Amino acid sequence: PDPELKSRIKAMLVESLMLKMAPEEIGDSTQLFAPDGLGLDSIDALELAVAIEKNFGVPTPSAEVAKEAFVSVDTIAAYIEAKRGA
Repeated sequence: PDPELKSRIKAMLVESLMLKMAPEEIGDSTQLFAPDGLGLDSIDALELAVAIEKNFGVPTPSAEVAKEAFVSVDTIAAYIEAKRGA
């Protein structure tokens, strides 16, 4: 996936979820919801879905899709690219 897209996703994560870290501190494969990753919760997942639709024009149709797409910056980038290409 596009490195610029990943940078935009990281900036969106920090801004939308008010994370107390710099976008560069988030690794491409950091687990967003794992306790040893960013430790996000279900409310963060909803905010993330809204932010992805607002910033990238890609809706998230269900919680099942979100669980697969929102694992890491890599998976979000792949999801956005797949939806844009569809």
